[in-house]
Amino acid sequence: QVQLVESGGGLVQAGGSLRLSCAASGRTFSRDAMGWFRQAPEKEREFVAAISRSFGGTFYASSVKGRFAISRDNAKNTVYLQMNSLKPEDTAVYYCAAGSNVYGLGRSYVDYWGQGTQVTGSS
Repeated sequence: QVQLVESGGGLVQAGGSLRLSCAASGRTFSRDAMGWFRQAPEKEREFVAAISRSFGGTFYASSVKGRFAISRDNAKNTVYLQMNSLKPEDTAVYYCAAGSNVYGLGRSYVDYWGQGTQVTGSS
């Protein structure tokens, strides 16, 4: 119903920045919230950030708040994750996700997943 395609991952030195993009297609209005999760090697997938299409509310994991910023371009059905002050511990595969609302997404209630994009913060 909804297809999500991430881009923008890469290798960056600690303290650097990257911007991830997630383009949504298909039934893009069927879900209100989009966001990001990440999964580091040998760790469980964890929530990073979410944003509402309707009212623009945002929700962040405590580990990234103040460093990362989620935003959206509704006309393009695209969400972004601006990642600043990257740390080696931010290294993970980052997955775009869509769900019913930002609060549910923050609780890992995910309806659609993207394929993931690798982010590596070197020391």
